[in-house]
Amino acid sequence: MEVLRVENLCKTYGTGDTRVDALKDVSFSVDKGEFVAIIGPSGSGKSTLLHILGGVDRPTSGRVIIDGTPIYELNETKLAIFRRRQIGLIYQFYNLLPVLNVKENLTLPLLLDGQKPDEEHLKELTGVLGLSDRISHLPNQLSGGQQQRVSIGRALINHPAIVLADEPTGNLDSKNSAEIVELLKRSNLKYQQTLIIITHDERIALQADRVISIEDGQISGDKWQTGRQSRARETDWNREV
Repeated sequence: MEVLRVENLCKTYGTGDTRVDALKDVSFSVDKGEFVAIIGPSGSGKSTLLHILGGVDRPTSGRVIIDGTPIYELNETKLAIFRRRQIGLIYQFYNLLPVLNVKENLTLPLLLDGQKPDEEHLKELTGVLGLSDRISHLPNQLSGGQQQRVSIGRALINHPAIVLADEPTGNLDSKNSAEIVELLKRSNLKYQQTLIIITHDERIALQADRVISIEDGQISGDKWQTGRQSRARETDWNREV
């Protein structure tokens, strides 16, 4: 079942000599439960695409349809509500509120929406994230990996239609990076959570179901992957990137 459709997406910054076409007629769709990695060199348009998919930056033209809703046909108030309820965003920088503890940071999207947290779901989620014994800790009492776990939990707490992650392991060492990717994969499988990750990391992309390549603001490749971690796929990667 399709959960995301991108139609003829364009994003332009500036005019005249300063004009930059960050995205040029980008179209693709993603089904519920897919794990998609979006790769490409710096300046290729990856982060611009993710911000538009996340309802953070409006496109110059084109449409983004999430769970049947063309999100840029909504006004700003309705878009903010939709984004809070249906889109989970994970950034390289954790963006936790320093005065709130783990539980409060995790449940912030619910509280902003006037909803009471489902204590059973919260308990399950903190268990999956390995945060059960950190629930009352403030962000400055957590390691970088633990802070990123909180940001992942915050993105998942609302059961969003789609989770978007922008270089989620960029600030972590290799051990914590591997653990965070495992958590994202687990949420993808356990909750059938649609997951799209922007990454420069070959090791992360090789674990995705599908890799979309972007160059100069356009899709240059869209490949399904099988046999995770296989040598054949590593060879394909090295040939294509």
